[in-house]
Amino acid sequence: MNAIVLSFLEQLQLNNSREWFHSNKSLYDEARKEFEDFIDLLIPAISKFDDSVKQMRAKDCIFRIFRDVRFSKDKSPYKTNFGAFIAKGGRKNHGPGYYFHIQPGECFLAGGIWMPEPEVMKKVRQEFYYNIDELKRILNDKKFRTFFSGIDDYDRQKTAPREFPKDFPDMELLKNRSFTVSHPLDDKILLGGKLFEYTIEVFQAMKPYNAFLAKALED
Repeated sequence: MNAIVLSFLEQLQLNNSREWFHSNKSLYDEARKEFEDFIDLLIPAISKFDDSVKQMRAKDCIFRIFRDVRFSKDKSPYKTNFGAFIAKGGRKNHGPGYYFHIQPGECFLAGGIWMPEPEVMKKVRQEFYYNIDELKRILNDKKFRTFFSGIDDYDRQKTAPREFPKDFPDMELLKNRSFTVSHPLDDKILLGGKLFEYTIEVFQAMKPYNAFLAKALED
């Protein structure tokens, strides 16, 4: 990954209009190709420890840059980031996977399940409840803790889910409505020569958590 992607996104932040985008389509094509090539390198490396992604291609995993503005006050036509969700089924998958996000000053790696449907949420919460000791071993593992502080708590409801005992010691985990973990990426890492190796190391540390979530959906 090089400065081409960040440079394009920085310019897009300042000029988020259809006119500018069409006039600079070649810059977008070059930046997207750079990002797509990197994702195509990541997929076979991830498949060495998670073979569920081995049939995927970057184009199946990368999100469109066009924003859906129908229900948004912000009518900016384009996202100012590149994102890819590497999982079986690619970006349309609603289960756990590996997410790579590039946005100037806001780059990060993430995984898990984001904003699941109610039935999926119920299954994950049940897995947390019945196998809390296994989950806590994963979340407290030394390798995992090197990159993640725990499950992201940005999407946590205020009250306890009604179907679980209120005195459950780890109720805060059951209050989550998303089940993601994330790790910020400094632009220096993004532009450095070790981004590929670093990304694989982070995703490999995430693998046991994704496997736990996948088991919840299989049961």
